[in-house]
Amino acid sequence: MANLRDLKKEIDYRLEEIVFDCDMAICFQPSKQEEIFKVMEEAVGVRNALYVKVNNPAEPHNRSLVRKHYAALRSEMVAAYGELFEKLSAINK
Repeated sequence: MANLRDLKKEIDYRLEEIVFDCDMAICFQPSKQEEIFKVMEEAVGVRNALYVKVNNPAEPHNRSLVRKHYAALRSEMVAAYGELFEKLSAINK
């Protein structure tokens, strides 16, 4: 497992990617600005929720459970940000 700093950087990196894509979408389709802003707000909410989970593992003294917690968190992060990218793609069709 990577350290917490790397996990937090990855969460922030994915947030930056979705925000950048949203900015580009607004440049090309200003008529859909409100819908795109909602996706950006949801992305920030996902980031904040993930940070809370990163900072508060279920059993901090049991290494096995902590590793499982962070593995589940990583898969949750991939799924949540993937869903946001899909929403943005659906808006841009």
